[in-house]
Amino acid sequence: MKNISILGSTGSIGTAALDVIGGSPSMFKVVALSAGRNIGLLKDQIDRFKPKVASVLSEDIACQLRRMLDPSSTTEILCGVDGYNEVASVKEADMVVSAIVGAAGLLPTMEAIDAGKDIALANKETMVMAGNLVVEKAASKGAAILPVDSEHNAIFQCLAGSCREDVKRIILTASGGPFLYLAEKELSGVKVADALKHPNWKMGKKITIDSASMMNKGLEVIEAKWFFDIDIDKIDVCVHPQSIIHSMVEYIDGSIIAQLGVADMRGPISYALSYPERLSRTGSCLDLFEVRNLTFIPPDFEKFPNLKLACEAGKKGGTMPAVLNASNEVAVDAFIAGKIGFMDMPEVVKKTLSKHRRKEITSIGDVLEADKWARDQAAGYIKMKISNIEMKNEK
Repeated sequence: MKNISILGSTGSIGTAALDVIGGSPSMFKVVALSAGRNIGLLKDQIDRFKPKVASVLSEDIACQLRRMLDPSSTTEILCGVDGYNEVASVKEADMVVSAIVGAAGLLPTMEAIDAGKDIALANKETMVMAGNLVVEKAASKGAAILPVDSEHNAIFQCLAGSCREDVKRIILTASGGPFLYLAEKELSGVKVADALKHPNWKMGKKITIDSASMMNKGLEVIEAKWFFDIDIDKIDVCVHPQSIIHSMVEYIDGSIIAQLGVADMRGPISYALSYPERLSRTGSCLDLFEVRNLTFIPPDFEKFPNLKLACEAGKKGGTMPAVLNASNEVAVDAFIAGKIGFMDMPEVVKKTLSKHRRKEITSIGDVLEADKWARDQAAGYIKMKISNIEMKNEK
């Protein structure tokens, strides 16, 4: 029996993880859950899995949740930073699923690693922002970090039993998102609703927008660097619209090993939770005769500048990836709110990166300082851009 704690239990990864766990009750027990404001879903999860502790964003939300629960419930309801840290480090947990979206997942994940918990990592921003600190801390605490992202989980499987010295390169596949075949000149006019129509995957808003702009793949390049201890120059991106091959590894003898499967996050989640074992799949499986054809296209760095910006930031290292991530989060929020256009997002990221003076990361404080600086810079640029547009409209 493996005891599981989930950071971000009401998001797409968290709910999928609970589906996997619920399907194998003899193998897993949920001991802690955390969410933000979705207390309706969290209440249902508490009723079903009966964790020892659950945490939400604030005390007001915690009070609402307590009133919603059955009086016989024994789950302790916590809130805020202390609550999330408790979920991350609760004594009974053997593994923590890190599924909080964005930079907010960094500190709870580090708390879990510091407590010596194995991590099923879905929060890519943790590795992007502080990869060197995460790797060092995990090694010192004896904590295993297992990838949940479908691409990194695929690479993890493709590397099994092989010597890293034999790896020539890693090939991250990308669906290309909803705008793969849209002309570059048309991208500036796309709407939020268009960007949220991913052709293959069902994900949260932020990661879906990142997929549409290819920033998600750029973040995954940086994440792969730390997960697999490989230079970014040895990580390539291949656009594969069918999302059947989740990623590949090429070896020095010319062999390429690929991991294939349906576009369903329950697969990689299942493998991360049960590793080194495998769970029987209950849903539909891949039918190669139905697929018939697989397509591979080189990425267009000019059409999707976010991918290029991310790769460059990853190569420079230090605080640059943290600045990249923070400015992108601000830009995505502004796009979703209708304040800026789709192609304004990479412009915000580029301008923020250009103003940043790179610094080596020696502590979490360095990461948080770079993150705050980038958010302020990006927000300031967006405010100025909106103001200029309003002035033009008044003339």
